[in-house]
Amino acid sequence: MVEPRRVELSEPETSRASRTYWDSAADEYLEEHGAFLGDDKFIWCPEGVDEATAQLLGKVRGKRILEVGCGAAQCSRWLVGQGANTVAFDISVEQLRIAHELDLRTGTAVRTVAADAMAIPFKDGAFDIVCSAFGALPFVADAEAALREIARTLKPGGLLVFSVTHPIRWSMPDDPTPTGLRITQSYFDRTPYVEVDDHGTAIYAEHHRTTGDWVRALTGAGLVIDDLLEPEWPAGHDQVWGGWGPDRGRLVPGTAIWSAHKP
Repeated sequence: MVEPRRVELSEPETSRASRTYWDSAADEYLEEHGAFLGDDKFIWCPEGVDEATAQLLGKVRGKRILEVGCGAAQCSRWLVGQGANTVAFDISVEQLRIAHELDLRTGTAVRTVAADAMAIPFKDGAFDIVCSAFGALPFVADAEAALREIARTLKPGGLLVFSVTHPIRWSMPDDPTPTGLRITQSYFDRTPYVEVDDHGTAIYAEHHRTTGDWVRALTGAGLVIDDLLEPEWPAGHDQVWGGWGPDRGRLVPGTAIWSAHKP
C-alpha cells in the first residue's frame, strides 16, 4: 500500500473501498479491539461510553431497532439481550461472518443483512430507533443522502443516535501522544482520507464533515437535532485506539455522538 492521500472519491468508489477494507480487516479488527468492545456490549466510542449506563436510546424493550454499519453486531447483540426487536446491516460480508461466529459463541443471534447505507433494504417507517456506533456514516460520500435513507426507515417520532469521529480531530495527526497535539490539516478541508493499493485503487475511504456540515446534513434529511454529546476522557481509562488516547482525550474531544428524531 502506498502513502494515504486526500483525494475526491465518488459514492461508488467510496462503497467499493469500504467493502474492500472491512472484508480484509475484519479478523484483525476484532483481534485488536474485541476485548474492549466485548461480544455483546454496546460501546459507543473509544472513550468507553456504554449504552448500559448512558441510556442514549432510552427504553429499548419491545422497540424495533436498526443498527447501521453493525460490524460484528456487538451493539445489536446487547440490544437483543435487552428485549429489543433488532436487525442490523453492514457492507462487509466478512464482518457479518464474524457476527455469526459471535452469535454462536454468546448464544444470542442477531438478524443481519449485507447492505449499503445508501440503499437500506427496509420499508418506510419500519423502525422506532436507528443507531450506529462509528458505522457507515463516516464512510459515505454523501452523508445527507444516507441520513435521508435512515429517516425514511424511521417511524414518525423515531429516534436516531450515532457516533462519529469528532470533526476537530480531522485537523490533527492520527497520533494519540502529546506529539499529536498540533494542527496539521485545515479543519475546513473536506477532501476525504483515502488509502490506495499499488495500482492506485482506493481500498479505504473516510469522509470529513465539519460540525456545521453534520447539522446541515441532519436537518436537510428532515431530522430534528436533540443533542450532541462530546464525551470527556474518563479518569483511569488508558485505552489507546488509533488517534484516541488519554493524552489527547483530556484536552480535546475525539468523538461526537449525535441524537435526532423524525418529526
